Amino acid sequence: MIIEVTGKLVFDPEKVTRKHESQSEWKHFAMIMTDCDLHLYYAWFIKNRFGFSLNKPLRGSHVTFISDKMSREAFEQGKSIFDGKTVKFYIDPEPRSNGEHWWLRVYCPEIESVRESMGLSREPFFNLHFTIGHATAWRIQNSEYALELCKRYELIDSSTRKSMETHEIKTYDQI
Repeated sequence: MIIEVTGKLVFDPEKVTRKHESQSEWKHFAMIMTDCDLHLYYAWFIKNRFGFSLNKPLRGSHVTFISDKMSREAFEQGKSIFDGKTVKFYIDPEPRSNGEHWWLRVYCPEIESVRESMGLSREPFFNLHFTIGHATAWRIQNSEYALELCKRYELIDSSTRKSMETHEIKTYDQI
């Protein structure tokens, strides 16, 4: 099962860190921004099950779909066509982690086509994902241990990403 979510495309989102500011000369960013609080919902489950809190994503509920080095001209052309557009994307409700960061897999053929039209690969380097949060240095051991438990007891499916067509699609009102 995957869950349908709607969001708005935002090109050149506000720079919220020094890293974003320093990379803005050569790296371009675009995101799907949502009004949902799914990241808070999942972070609450992680805190209640494993006893540690995750830092919230700086930009709130979003999916980064461009974080790439590309020509300013190609980026601006894509921005003029797609900025502000509403899209549907699909979230796999099973959380994923690398021990520090926690996220949900995202499917969005429309965004893959946007990337391709802008001269990028259909899939970004880190794949499309919906960030739940990340563990700070003080909580990293707890987060890594939680991931280890999830894997040991098969609470997280570590298999490769399945095609979107293999999932049943649900909307919020159907859950």
